Amino acid sequence: MLLAGEAAPHTGGLLALIPGTGGLLTVAALGIVLLLVLIIKIRLQPFVALLAVSIAVGLGAGLSVTELFGTVQKSDAVSMIESGMGGILGHVAIIIGLGTMLGAILEVSGGAEALSARLLGLFGERRGPLAMGLTGLIFGIPVFFDVGIFVLAPIVYAAAKRSGKSILLYCMPMLAGLSMTHAFLPPHPGPVAAAGLLDVELGWIILMGVVCGIPAVLAAWAYAAWIGNRLFVAVPQDMLEAAEEAKRAVAAEKRTSGTRGTGTGTEGTGTEGTGGTGSAAAGEAAAAEQPVALGTVLAIIGTPLVLILAATFSSLALDPSTLRSVIEFVGHPFVALTVALLMAYYLLGLRRGWSRKSLESVSTASLKPVGNILLVVGAGGVFGAVLQGSGVAQALADVFGDAGLPVIVLAYLISLVLRVAQGSATVAIVTTAGIVAPLLAQSDPSQAHLALVIMAISAGSIFASHVNDGGFWMVSKYFGISERDTLASWTVLESVLSVAGFAVAALVSIVV
Repeated sequence: MLLAGEAAPHTGGLLALIPGTGGLLTVAALGIVLLLVLIIKIRLQPFVALLAVSIAVGLGAGLSVTELFGTVQKSDAVSMIESGMGGILGHVAIIIGLGTMLGAILEVSGGAEALSARLLGLFGERRGPLAMGLTGLIFGIPVFFDVGIFVLAPIVYAAAKRSGKSILLYCMPMLAGLSMTHAFLPPHPGPVAAAGLLDVELGWIILMGVVCGIPAVLAAWAYAAWIGNRLFVAVPQDMLEAAEEAKRAVAAEKRTSGTRGTGTGTEGTGTEGTGGTGSAAAGEAAAAEQPVALGTVLAIIGTPLVLILAATFSSLALDPSTLRSVIEFVGHPFVALTVALLMAYYLLGLRRGWSRKSLESVSTASLKPVGNILLVVGAGGVFGAVLQGSGVAQALADVFGDAGLPVIVLAYLISLVLRVAQGSATVAIVTTAGIVAPLLAQSDPSQAHLALVIMAISAGSIFASHVNDGGFWMVSKYFGISERDTLASWTVLESVLSVAGFAVAALVSIVV
């Protein structure tokens, strides 16, 4: 903890002029403002802007060139830029790749359209956003936030294309459901880690997560409906083009090989494929030859959810054993998504007349828009790593350490500031839990009250997702939303979810 006049972890750069906590906070604030200006006003490509500002902030906070970049020769020095990029992409890149290919098969085969039509049929066109919100809420319980985005995105595309309305009207409720479960409910890492640090039973975490999370997500859905009706964002063109290219490839390959999707009649006998428009139409017709059974789509989407959920709870309910190892292996997100992708290849592709070449074409075409997403998300990880490595996170926590506020309020504020400063919800939760643990030990609170403190920490950890958060860039790039509109929609949505969740936790803590 930095005391008055104590030296900061680094003393170079701007800290030579403004030493200590004040200098660290100044560097962080200037870095975030510069990043917003470069992206929103100057329109610099986000990957370049994030990388440039990360370097500037690191140097301003007194980090050495070795700390930022490592050394040319082999040594024990760890590059913050490399570790920040690799740390987030090591997990996200594989999930993005597998999830994108799975989504492409669902899209091109008509599976996403079938599920979207069923949901909209059950709820009606007017309640389509509610259907997307409930889907995100249910699917978000067993899977990580980023997995949920990539698996459910094709359903959002299909619903938005079907209605002709802003994609915000459909993606924001879904994202709110995913975000709420990720922040408030086990088996997600943040609340589980906080429960371990504060010695709280998971049953209380689940109970209070539902009590605080449901009102919060309802408030977020209300904002999603408001912003979705006032800000029009079309379905991302690169995703549409990738899907259309995949459909044309499937149709062309079928015509060449003579494959019949329905088992009757002949294909490619004359005028088909004589131009781009005809080819696109043929592709759409080929994809629609055999309507996809809803049960097949649900089985493909549900399989990774069940596998991941089983793996999570096996680690809590089972002693170490061969059975537990097998369950945890098949339930790892990488393996679970691979299983789902192979199921989609067979059930939606090969069994319906697709060739292996068609599957390859669809998968390859779907990955074309992914490069920019990966670079931007990785650069966001670099920015977060530099902010954390410079000592900003600890400096911010110290500012609130002796404020004399109720513990539940203090926990929310510390988590909120850490989240805004360094971007990671999980880091904010774990760091805040460690800071408030000694304060809680002094009052001997009940399990219920401890669970509410964790809910306040979790609520603070999702406030104002912005440019240093990988989730911000996933949402922006995957749904084709500009940075300005992402701030107006996603960033505010997360803030509504955060404030509402904390308000419920604070009110309930008065009587618990």
